Amino acid sequence: MRERIWAPLPLLLPWLLLPPPLWCGPPDSRHPEREPEPGPLQPFDLLYASGVAAYYSGDYELAVRDLEAALRSHRRLREIRARCARHCAARRPLAPPGAGPGAELPFFRALLERARCYRSCQSQRLGGPASRHRASEDVRSDFQRRVPYNYLQRAYIKLNQMEKAVAAAHTFFMANPEHMEMQQNIENYRTMAGVEDLQLVDREAKPHLESYSAGVKHYEADDFELAIKYFEQALREYFNEDMECRALCEGPQRFEEYEYLGYKAGLYEAIADHYMQVLVCQHECVRELATRPGRLSPIENFLPLHYDYLQFAYYRVGEYIKALECAKAYLLLHPDDEDVLDNVDYYESLLGDSADPASIEAREDLAMFVKRHKLESELIKSAAEGLGFSYTEPNYWIRYGGRQDENRVPSGVNVEAAEVHGLSMGKKSLPKIDRDLREGGPLLYENITFVYNSEQLNGTQRVLLDNVLSEEQCRELHSVASGIMLVGDGYRGKTSPHTPNEKFEGATVLKALKFGYEGRVPLKSARLFYDISEKARKIVESYFMLNSTLYFSYTHMVCRTALSGQQDRRNDLSHPIHADNCLLDPEANECWKEPPAYTFRDYSALLYMNDDFEGGEFIFTEMDAKTVTASIKPKCGRMISFSSGGENPHGVKAVTKGQRCAVALWFTLDPLYRELERIQADEVIAILDQEQQGKHELNINPKDEL
Repeated sequence: MRERIWAPLPLLLPWLLLPPPLWCGPPDSRHPEREPEPGPLQPFDLLYASGVAAYYSGDYELAVRDLEAALRSHRRLREIRARCARHCAARRPLAPPGAGPGAELPFFRALLERARCYRSCQSQRLGGPASRHRASEDVRSDFQRRVPYNYLQRAYIKLNQMEKAVAAAHTFFMANPEHMEMQQNIENYRTMAGVEDLQLVDREAKPHLESYSAGVKHYEADDFELAIKYFEQALREYFNEDMECRALCEGPQRFEEYEYLGYKAGLYEAIADHYMQVLVCQHECVRELATRPGRLSPIENFLPLHYDYLQFAYYRVGEYIKALECAKAYLLLHPDDEDVLDNVDYYESLLGDSADPASIEAREDLAMFVKRHKLESELIKSAAEGLGFSYTEPNYWIRYGGRQDENRVPSGVNVEAAEVHGLSMGKKSLPKIDRDLREGGPLLYENITFVYNSEQLNGTQRVLLDNVLSEEQCRELHSVASGIMLVGDGYRGKTSPHTPNEKFEGATVLKALKFGYEGRVPLKSARLFYDISEKARKIVESYFMLNSTLYFSYTHMVCRTALSGQQDRRNDLSHPIHADNCLLDPEANECWKEPPAYTFRDYSALLYMNDDFEGGEFIFTEMDAKTVTASIKPKCGRMISFSSGGENPHGVKAVTKGQRCAVALWFTLDPLYRELERIQADEVIAILDQEQQGKHELNINPKDEL
């Protein structure tokens, strides 16, 4: 049996026995359900596999039918699991064990009865055993990343169903905003006849976020009655979705690693481990619900902002008690907000003799939510040491900013004389890197020359290497670039996206392989683009001594060409100073890790292909975007790599003569943000390798992506 410190199960009982929160109504209240389709629910992974196979075989009607059915099945499965969890929690309540021998048995009996209820409920509603609906991790990841919509948008285009194609494309793009090809597809669809003014629809939009957006819209229009309606609706939807998220956290766990030699201790440890996993999952539902798909548009301050908007909206319609309740609720999460503290004093002064200010407390919905959240946090921290795992509590209530207005209730004035004052709204400053900063690992390949490290480049997490490419490889890549590049690639076709004095061209790995496969460029040269980018990835992962896999986030071969007649007295940059995963704010000397920045990027690299041009030096600067800390002259085979955050602002000096070409690479440690085109390129390479081996059959499986 593995060595672990055992934490007694009673530690978790306060959490297991928590009453249902007030915002969801009684535990047995009925939630609306979609009308079930006749017969047993078909497993979504099988429907997905069938839809993908139909797509690749060119049967687009069948592909649409099965992919849409897979999405419905997946949605229905979540509804059934959540409903059964609520149903069985209400009908099989857990009671705390008493004292004495066998006193814990009634508790475990109730636990087993709840499990039996849950399994029976699922089997009845699913029309068969729940085990039929256990999909692989790859398939679950695809549905989380909305990959089925990628297939659907292409299939609908083939069927000439433009509106459905646009909806599918937009739904996919909302979870994958880094997907440049999809962004271009949406633009193309909308410019086609009859689609220009089409309202973009996110088919997987969370209701509470849509209600929140509607509330903000009415608030900004000074329609406070409607704003209150939508904000209150958004809160109800948020708390209901929180309960659904918590219910979906409950599920089967594997305990193969336990050997039950000491039966009772082993059982307790296994049960405690199970419930700790469930508890952590439920505790972090606030993260899932506070973030838009793809985690690129965080609304980490979603709950505080609701009550911030509501306190002022209620004040404007004259409901001072509700305004005070909302202001006090906001302070549960931001107790030091001076503006809202002033508002509380002012609201209390407006009550007069109509109510005792001391008797008015923070709104009960948020008070209960925060109480539960804090109890969960305490339990997790207390149990972590005993159960032998580490857990770092995230800051769920980081202030990314305040209301998008300047409404603040001034102290000591009446309603009629109230003036509008500016709120001091701070943005979220750049967090410290939450991983060990190491460097100096092996370079893996012979002939690569180490040039400078971070200290020599006057920064953090920087490295400069030479001879990553040979002269022959540089010439071959430069040659293939002329055959595959498009003007403005990656920038919606803009010829000069960064400066009017240069032409920008680019191409992706997948495009290179496609052109090579079609014989438009040498396949060997296209394959070289793929191979050298993988080489760069391995070098970066090894040199910075990363403990987890580094994934491609975006791969782009780019060339910048000086435009003749436009170089005299030029004082701009080829690429302005910026950071790769946050918004650089030189005046504030900060970098805000928030949309529209690609916040998931962790490391960047540039692999240069030539030096027969003038200008074009790569530069690092301080966060003021003015003070240059290092300048690097590109040349064949030279590679600069660095961490992608605000610690490394960088840019490119003007290319004043000739053409500067490089392979630009961005990497992520989060597999959720893997570059989709890279996955497709991997599949193309696999096909080419099979063909070389005389294997012409391609097996389709559900994780294949477009």
